[in-house]
Amino acid sequence: MSLDRRRFLRLSSTSALATAVPWARAAHLMLPPASPVVLSTWDHGMNANHKAWQVLGSGGSVLDAVVEGVAVVENDLGNRSVGQGGRPDRDGHVTLDACVQDHDGRAGSVAFVEHFPNPVRIARAVMERTPHVMLVGEGAERWARENGFAERRITLPGVQADWKEWAVKSDYKPVVNIENHDTIGQLAIDAQGRLAGSCTTSGLAYKVHGRVGDSPIIGAGLFVDGEVGAACATGTGELVIRIAGSHTVVELMRQGVDPTEACRQAVDRIVRRSGNIDGHQVGFLALRGDGAIGAYSIYNGFTYAVSDAAGHRLLESGHMREWKP
Repeated sequence: MSLDRRRFLRLSSTSALATAVPWARAAHLMLPPASPVVLSTWDHGMNANHKAWQVLGSGGSVLDAVVEGVAVVENDLGNRSVGQGGRPDRDGHVTLDACVQDHDGRAGSVAFVEHFPNPVRIARAVMERTPHVMLVGEGAERWARENGFAERRITLPGVQADWKEWAVKSDYKPVVNIENHDTIGQLAIDAQGRLAGSCTTSGLAYKVHGRVGDSPIIGAGLFVDGEVGAACATGTGELVIRIAGSHTVVELMRQGVDPTEACRQAVDRIVRRSGNIDGHQVGFLALRGDGAIGAYSIYNGFTYAVSDAAGHRLLESGHMREWKP
């Protein structure tokens, strides 16, 4: 084959690839939003958003905002799906998972942490102070103590009473939008176009001791790519993990898919590939690098909080199926 022929084929292949993935080039040309945008899952996202907005308004970074935003929910001992107020596993232990990721793709995560009130802050420290991404269990707790995080050991009588009542039959049956797996995920972008995200949870109520869901797993419960956008997930974590859900949403946006449609396609993939998922809710949030947002869920009832120049508001996502209790 002649040198000219080889050169022609190489240039043709390059041109075809560029045409096939126009968003990979367009992502660098996106203008940042006119003002910051913050998204959070569920009703409790309103309190998280107010805090994140306050942090941004006082000069804090977008990473500060998403960490301190969800920490508000972690600190609410009346919340049964996030923080130490969450429902225990089947052995009676409340174990927590969390992760963060920033605009440049740096990430930190902890899982199976029991005696610390703010795992999201520990996850950030893992990202900033170690060469690792994830620490788990006893090792994560020891590292947290050694790095200045204060332990808190509490027992909530009402939560323990509910667990003991459940343990009589030990029957786990998920119910859509009934509190037993409603993570908080938060995404934010500042006026300079810098993104960050966080995710924190106490996991499935009455889960097998040692179970970890999607929330601390980068690419499943959370994914941030400063060239494209960010996504987070909530609901039954096993379903999200199996399709690398948040990463899937971001990669669809990279290909030029609208944020809402990207969330819908990820939900559709779960529904098509997961067999009988009656009673299992999954919802996705997406935030593109120009501030455009999207949300979608398997069933109706998935709410999310939005904060931007227009104010703070609670919305309900589009959905694929109707849940009829």
